[in-house]
Amino acid sequence: MARIELNEIAHSYLPNPGGESDYALKRIQHTWEDGGAYALLGPSGCGKTTLLNIISGLLTPTRGKVLYDGNDVTGLPPEKRNIAQVFQFPVLYDTMSVFDNLAFPLRNRGHEGSEVDRRVREVADILDLTPYLKKRAAGLAADAKQKISLGRGLVRSDVAAILFDEPLTVIDPHLKWNLRRKLKDIHEQLKLTFVYVTHDQVEALTFADKVVVMYEGEIVQIGSPQDLFENPEHTFVGYFIGSPGMNFLDCTLEGNVARCNGASIVLDDALAAKGRGIQGKLELGIRPMHLKLSAEAVDGSVPAKVKAVEDQGSYRIVNVTLAGKSLRARVPEGGRIPEGPVWLAFPPKWTRLFADGWMVK
Repeated sequence: MARIELNEIAHSYLPNPGGESDYALKRIQHTWEDGGAYALLGPSGCGKTTLLNIISGLLTPTRGKVLYDGNDVTGLPPEKRNIAQVFQFPVLYDTMSVFDNLAFPLRNRGHEGSEVDRRVREVADILDLTPYLKKRAAGLAADAKQKISLGRGLVRSDVAAILFDEPLTVIDPHLKWNLRRKLKDIHEQLKLTFVYVTHDQVEALTFADKVVVMYEGEIVQIGSPQDLFENPEHTFVGYFIGSPGMNFLDCTLEGNVARCNGASIVLDDALAAKGRGIQGKLELGIRPMHLKLSAEAVDGSVPAKVKAVEDQGSYRIVNVTLAGKSLRARVPEGGRIPEGPVWLAFPPKWTRLFADGWMVK
């Protein structure tokens, strides 16, 4: 296992980068704690795979250092870092049996036959691959092949970390949950350092203890799934996490009231006090599940109009217009949805304020 430290990492694919726009990774300062389960989450092109390849040694960063347990490994290739990497498409020897695929890393390092047999059977048992040990890898389903790819990393006792680059992309949806649960079980059992790259928030939030959200080459927030959902530190996190994402309204402040194109929304006094005097663009943010919708005016509510209703089975998403802006409210199954004019309430406990994209704290 390893504690992985990224010290002022920046990377450009250009030979002579100039300004910040030339960098795929702008500035990364972060530590992956020994034995942690981390997810790197973000949209395509945000720098996730670039960062993973720098951690693994497939890329040397333009600036900064990579430290494993305090040792500088920035210039070391992957084979010198004692890491395992599981890719989107399993890398296997299709003509070999499952046993021989799992045994290959150990045989390649000169381990004795009895040790190879013991380790292969231990790992096969963990991954539920024991019934397939004598079968050729070519004939197995995609999820089994991905388990073999993972097993080739687990079979080595000296592995410092296992890095996953969107490993479930090619797996059928009904098999993804089982394999995700298996990865979680393996981490809890072996306590290896796991770093998991994905653009799928469900994968990230259900797999990782800590989720690292990336946006345009930067880390914008690191936290538990609950942290990201309840207190997004950047508007991108609020938008990207959740289905649907957070509602945002441009606003100005007058005392403890946010003015949103004619609508007046009362804020928590402490939050309003922090927001006053801040220069830059101010926005209110609230999750659809916290936006309260009613047929009659209640204290602090503002008038709006229903545009459309989307039935999601166990709940409905109500699209409303407030002060010329489209918002979404989540209504539980069986909840009454008025037709036409409605009233929206913004509970101060769940209403967030952002300045130039960053949450006011």
